[in-house]
Amino acid sequence: MADDVISVRDLVVGFDDRNVLDGLTLSARRGEVLGVVGASGSGKSVLLRTIIGLLPKRGGTIEVLGQDQSDASDEEWRGIERRWGVLFQQGALFSSLTIRQNVQFLMRETLDISQELMDQIALAKLEMVGLTPQDADKFPSELSGGMTKRAALARALSIDPEIVFLDEPTSGLDPISAGELDELIRTLQQTLGLTVFMVTHDLESLYSICDRVAAIADGRIVAEGTIETLLKSEHPWVKAYFGGKRGELLAAQRKQPQPANRGD
Repeated sequence: MADDVISVRDLVVGFDDRNVLDGLTLSARRGEVLGVVGASGSGKSVLLRTIIGLLPKRGGTIEVLGQDQSDASDEEWRGIERRWGVLFQQGALFSSLTIRQNVQFLMRETLDISQELMDQIALAKLEMVGLTPQDADKFPSELSGGMTKRAALARALSIDPEIVFLDEPTSGLDPISAGELDELIRTLQQTLGLTVFMVTHDLESLYSICDRVAAIADGRIVAEGTIETLLKSEHPWVKAYFGGKRGELLAAQRKQPQPANRGD
């Protein structure tokens, strides 16, 4: 489709004699939050890492922002890479750099701007994700889990990407911190017009911020669509995942009428 900013077709990715992804096809549309779910070892993170070029593919095609990964020159693909940001599992901040320096890392690699301007941008990005100027000069070891994820998100947004890849963004967070991070991601996505490709196992995230969800099993997408669509899936893993007690509770909450706005 013309509105697809990520298009994966018949993707095959494997290690040694085993294919983790085997003919997977999936697209992400401009301006949506796409959640990718699957059992442990199903290939969720493998898919993300293959799309961004960290893992080689054995077959299939990957297009990002209209550019075919296989056909692109190194210079062309670097140009595409500058149009996305990535939040890796556990944040993956550089432990020897301050938070300010972590956020500035991509700026130094890709932009020709002064240190003063980089400082201003870094502080603005940190404020955008709910961190303070005082946090900027801390090291990753001095941050809580939630603050680490926010700092990593600020780094992902540092050069104003069109696409943000999130790998298990709420993993390791308590429910309150996870909910706050979900709300932040949704707010930033709407405010900045981002396309968000989110690998997650968190049902709360799927219900609260995802426009569409794709479920991986047996190396392929076995169900795709809105939450309502996946709730109707007959695939055994999808039924077990969304039909558990937590899933049933979230589904019931989703059906409850929202309170009327009393500000009228």
